[in-house]
Amino acid sequence: MGKLNDKVAVITGGATGIGEATAKVFANEGATVVIADIKQEELEGTAKEIRDNGGTVKTYRVDVSKEEEVEGFADQVKEEFGRIDALFNNAGTDQEGGKVHEYPVELFDEIQQTDLRGTFLMSRYFIPLMLDKGGAIVNNASMSGSFADLDRSGYNAAKGAIINFTKSIAIDYGRQGIRANSVSPGTIETPLIDKLAGTKEEKSGRQFRESNKWLAPIGRLGDPEEIATAVLFLVSDDSSYMTGQDMIVDGGITAYTWPGKMVMDDSWKNTTE
Repeated sequence: MGKLNDKVAVITGGATGIGEATAKVFANEGATVVIADIKQEELEGTAKEIRDNGGTVKTYRVDVSKEEEVEGFADQVKEEFGRIDALFNNAGTDQEGGKVHEYPVELFDEIQQTDLRGTFLMSRYFIPLMLDKGGAIVNNASMSGSFADLDRSGYNAAKGAIINFTKSIAIDYGRQGIRANSVSPGTIETPLIDKLAGTKEEKSGRQFRESNKWLAPIGRLGDPEEIATAVLFLVSDDSSYMTGQDMIVDGGITAYTWPGKMVMDDSWKNTTE
């Protein structure tokens, strides 16, 4: 406890999923948490939970793909706090679009606007709030940024670009005391998974989760809190000599080249349930 005492941390996509979990973890570690999202009702619900638990939080409705909104957001945070110490660029979207020759151009653009442009804009306007005293940035990438998913070329491209963009920040600002790393989650139990694959109550959602048990050596989907604690490590002094790196937190999915016998042999299941 207390790893982020007296720190100001900004989190985008903070209303649900990984962003929500990270906001709660940061608040528990003593940070003043500033959470932004386009989902106003969920945003306020998350903020209420943090306050009820004794944390300090401010909320802003922001579409990270829109420059004027991000610039205005940065101005408000600067006016209220004067600086920030941590930035988690978490906001993002995903959707299956088919093979590349079938992929809708408008869908490709939409994903780049939110995932990649949003990460750039937030960095562009919030890095100046770190220049005096330094800070840490974490960009939410994905294992799909280093590898790839079928029929999701837009998402794969955006997340791959985020990983390399993170390295640009690291080398541009290392001597100003600003560290930048990315985190690459595997398949995490979030509302986005419910939207893409179905909920736990739906047949498609149950089938998706069961199939993913076979893929991850750990034998399950990840929890948002497991990504949140990785982000905490990356913004805290525990990782003070780490910058320009991508941390994959995927339950081991990317540890093998072909699942082979692991998929066919179900004897391990009894050890993970």
